[in-house]
Amino acid sequence: MDSFIGIRFKKETAKRFQEFSRKHFKSHTEALETMLDFFFYNEISPKEKLGPTGRTIEAKLLKRINAVIAIMRDVEKTQTKPTAAMIQSLFEIEEPKKKPLIVEKKYAKEQPKVRFQEKQNHHNEH
Repeated sequence: MDSFIGIRFKKETAKRFQEFSRKHFKSHTEALETMLDFFFYNEISPKEKLGPTGRTIEAKLLKRINAVIAIMRDVEKTQTKPTAAMIQSLFEIEEPKKKPLIVEKKYAKEQPKVRFQEKQNHHNEH
């Protein structure tokens, strides 16, 4: 059987440790051993700050992503769409406007235009 030793802690700290230990481990000994192993294995001190937390990193990433999206939208609006419109207009084929042929008078067949014409009423002839 393993032997135990008593260590004195402040009451509040001991309660916090017991709650944490019960929640994550089978025994208080296992909890303390795992915590010590964590610090030794990672070669860090419990007094050191590990840097930004996951939430702060996520918030910074979201800000940067939103900034990139804004830049992309601006580029699309000011550069891509106008350029695409110009390129498309270059490739559009327009039908040439049909102009009447210019023919010399001597070759042109002139048909006299009748300005006045009698009314023709075939049904009611007098």
